[in-house]
Amino acid sequence: KILKPGITTLEVNNLVHRFIVDNAAVPSFLNYGGFPAATCISVNDEVVHGFPKNEPLKDGDIISLDIGVLKNGFHGDSAYTYAIGEVSAEVKKLLKVTKASLYIGINKARIGNRIGDIAFAIQEYTEKIHGYGVVRELVGHGLGRSLHEDPQVPNYGKRGTKEKLKAGMVLAIEPMINMGTREVEFLKDGWTVLTKDRKPSAHFEHDISITDGAPDILSSFAALEAAEKANPNLTWSHD
Repeated sequence: KILKPGITTLEVNNLVHRFIVDNAAVPSFLNYGGFPAATCISVNDEVVHGFPKNEPLKDGDIISLDIGVLKNGFHGDSAYTYAIGEVSAEVKKLLKVTKASLYIGINKARIGNRIGDIAFAIQEYTEKIHGYGVVRELVGHGLGRSLHEDPQVPNYGKRGTKEKLKAGMVLAIEPMINMGTREVEFLKDGWTVLTKDRKPSAHFEHDISITDGAPDILSSFAALEAAEKANPNLTWSHD
């Protein structure tokens, strides 16, 4: 609701932090491994783990908000990428494809399949069909009482490989997809990851549990999507 040109990512982080605390929860990311904020806020060519800054967002920016919450002894972890103001058709497509790939991967999260089936489905759709770069250095993960648990859930790989999926497993699936090359660079701050060619990157993440049938999506984009559509300062990219 508050995203618009002119707001700083530091202001966004402060609002997120206050909302988490006001709801009797704890920001999972704050001080995790020394991370200095409640929210990973990554703009344009920042893939993930960007720091909140006192710099205003501009028309044409894209911004991913990756937020972790600890409540009642368990962690949740979800991410969504927004388009500020008017963005190009190429950027809209990047966001649409990345978000779609998340659900394509989730659809493979079924008993009897393996982590590699999720990974292959995401890579095939984003990299082989649409020609984008799938980041290799950063992956999804299990989660629960700890923020990051086994198994790792990459967004690239081979069918029928890695851990077999079993009922009760909880996974954070999070495609990180670059418009250009898959190659990235790590800044000296020890956290921020940039695309090597400085083209934009998108990031969407859901937490899911493996059940006897279709996977159960524990996080929800419903409220985010409603607010995104209603905000005249954002571009909806997912029709």
